[in-house]
Amino acid sequence: MRKVLGLVLLLGVLTACVPNPPPGRGANPTLTVSTAVSGFDHIWDIAFTPDGQSMVFDERNGNIWVKPFPSGSPHIIGQVGDVVVRGEGGLLGLAVDPNFGSNHFIYACYDTAADIRVVRFTTDLAPFSLSGATPIITGMPVNAGTGRHSGCRPRFRPGTNPPQLFVGTGDTASDGTIPQNLHSLGGKVLCVTNDGSPCSNNPGIVNPSLDIDDRIWSWGHRNLQGIAFSPTSAAAYTIEHGTDRDDEVNVMFQGNFGWNPGPGYDESQSMTAPGGIEAAWSSGLPTIAPSGGTILSGAQWQGWQGAAAIAVLKGQELLIVFFDDFLGFGSIGTTFNMRGGGRLRSAVEGPDGNLYVSTDNGGGNDVIFRAVPS
Repeated sequence: MRKVLGLVLLLGVLTACVPNPPPGRGANPTLTVSTAVSGFDHIWDIAFTPDGQSMVFDERNGNIWVKPFPSGSPHIIGQVGDVVVRGEGGLLGLAVDPNFGSNHFIYACYDTAADIRVVRFTTDLAPFSLSGATPIITGMPVNAGTGRHSGCRPRFRPGTNPPQLFVGTGDTASDGTIPQNLHSLGGKVLCVTNDGSPCSNNPGIVNPSLDIDDRIWSWGHRNLQGIAFSPTSAAAYTIEHGTDRDDEVNVMFQGNFGWNPGPGYDESQSMTAPGGIEAAWSSGLPTIAPSGGTILSGAQWQGWQGAAAIAVLKGQELLIVFFDDFLGFGSIGTTFNMRGGGRLRSAVEGPDGNLYVSTDNGGGNDVIFRAVPS
């Protein structure tokens, strides 16, 4: 059993730097930060069941855990047996099926010896079990030596029927032709249903004359670490690692986002080659390594409503990105907040309207923070 600290303020551990939101956005929220769970190793992702009664999270070593929500001790559901942990690779993103109450499906994206794949599992949360492993996407390329640029973040778009699962993938940092190869699943955003079938509005389905894998939504990506959907609007964004400059937050359009390192994997190339879709936000120089993020919603967030809260690895902070009022196609400012927890991997808004942020430091010291706005 892992330790649960509950509502214990981390005074002297975390600090908050909270500049004002852009003009006209309202007041700052005040954050009270505590620890929801602790004593884990490389927590990669967090998801909640639709009934709001369970938090599911994973460790890169293959363990999947559940914690009764909002209070209770975490229990291991099971371990994914064919996970290969190497460098950046291992058990990565998680998603819970929108119809979990009837089908008990969860989805995990992870490295194996041969590929990166998304596998659907059937779970029982009382008693705790993980069974029925069904691969729904296989053959995503993997860097078998280092696991570099594995991706891999799955997220369901709210309100779709049948449910649409979007998966952001990495380009493996090895073969520079992968991001622009429309038959490779690396360096892409994919859209599938819960059995792995292509979404009906994917480019290759809408236009069968295109020479493109039917599961591809967009291409020309380097290493997608986050996908964030607004629960109250059609806004959707991806979060991507840059080279030595220009981490990106992109509006989730269909099409080519321009990463094209070419044969030999030339990382001096621009993140957005001419003709590629421009980013809504980019870091410039240096990069900070943004990872999983969420779109904040609800009056409790005050001036941060509609902004993206993004966990940052290299920069070791929570980044708040405000989008412009013209359909959110550009950014109008940023706020850095919640420093002191080390590398932050994922940020997810919970069913209680609070923000849950996981750390990825290793050594059995990783936690999930709870940030309560007021």
